[in-house]
Amino acid sequence: MALTQNKKLGLTAKILIGMAGGILFGLLLRNLFPESNFIQEYITEGLLHVIGSIFISSLQMLVVPLVFVSLVCGTCSLSDPSTLGRLGGKTIVFYLFTTAIALTVAILVALLIHPGNASLASENMHYAVKEAPSLSNVLINLVPRNPIQAMTEGNMLQIIIFAVIFGFAISHIGERGKRVAALFNDLNEVIMRVVTLIMQLAPYGIFALMGKLALSIGLETFESVVKYFFVVLGVLLFHAFIVYPFLLKTFSGLSPLIFIRKMRDVQLFAFSTASSNATLPVTLETAEHRLGVDNKIASFTLPLGATINMDGTAIMQGVATVFIAQVFGIDLTITDYVMVVVTATLASIGTAGVPGVGLIMLAMVLNQVGLPVEGIALIMGVDRLLDMVRTAVNVTGDSVATVIIAKSESAFNEELFNDTQAGKTTGSFVDQVNAEVKD
Repeated sequence: MALTQNKKLGLTAKILIGMAGGILFGLLLRNLFPESNFIQEYITEGLLHVIGSIFISSLQMLVVPLVFVSLVCGTCSLSDPSTLGRLGGKTIVFYLFTTAIALTVAILVALLIHPGNASLASENMHYAVKEAPSLSNVLINLVPRNPIQAMTEGNMLQIIIFAVIFGFAISHIGERGKRVAALFNDLNEVIMRVVTLIMQLAPYGIFALMGKLALSIGLETFESVVKYFFVVLGVLLFHAFIVYPFLLKTFSGLSPLIFIRKMRDVQLFAFSTASSNATLPVTLETAEHRLGVDNKIASFTLPLGATINMDGTAIMQGVATVFIAQVFGIDLTITDYVMVVVTATLASIGTAGVPGVGLIMLAMVLNQVGLPVEGIALIMGVDRLLDMVRTAVNVTGDSVATVIIAKSESAFNEELFNDTQAGKTTGSFVDQVNAEVKD
């Protein structure tokens, strides 16, 4: 009986069990063996680090081939230049619009609640700032000098540009193009099959990631910045569960409750991995098999969103800017705040969807308005947890935009979207994973 019940567990339940189990395991070891060198060396940085890193690497392994192949497939079907231009324009405008909303709300809430305390400032704060790219360099680097190098380095913007050009060319060379397009469609199926195999490791990888997190971060880390933490968390949740559902209902008329329910797997993966890129395979499958989005739309908007749509990161940057200004007793003008909104919105275009990159881009925003980048050291202790939450917000925003744009392009299956069992009976990756486990 127990075995039968175990087989009925869905992917969401397994992920939740892995998350809860990892946290409990980490907290148990932390309390039973405080400051144990053995636990730190062989469990935290040993076993859990290795398992978690293998899981993340296995997901990241798929990102470049998945983005390139799926974008080529999607662009192949958009043979009309006006269609491609319209789709790209809608996607970018929507992403930048929601990012600007996120930043504005974040700054206003931070100014209202005033999380910064001047007593926190210390001459001993240090943060090694990595150089953030300038806006001009971001624009110049959109076009790859060497597409193979871009794939090797995982430069997502360059990969996207090359894939769109490559796919567009395929759609304009007649019968030979159709043969190449068929090959890419077959490759896409192979990659999705690899995704289903790797998803079997998800509960174990997430257990290790959560266990290491519980062992590495102590509650004392949060004491000095607890107000900042909850301000950012509150704005993130407001954006995910108020702003996005409002936009979804306004622009598409669809049920936000159904959407949120179907996004659980994606949000849990994003929270666990803290990487929009690593979550991309799950986001793509969910959009197509559960939300009813046509592949030609999802394969274009989601990889682009994982690269340029960073609403969660923008919220952190907005609150952090106000927080650091308050800590150092620096008064920012209205012009400064407008500059923060513009700079952070444009900076999101060059922000990679990987853990921790938001802090690097924050340094660029702080420099823009003359704030000391050393203030970043104040928020580093809690940034890992917030990074996980804002990644979940980012992928939610990607999916909202994808559904809205797909419906506007008449490339949307509303019946599939409204079917609460969709994805459980259509051969999606969730079912395939469960089938693999049963076999």
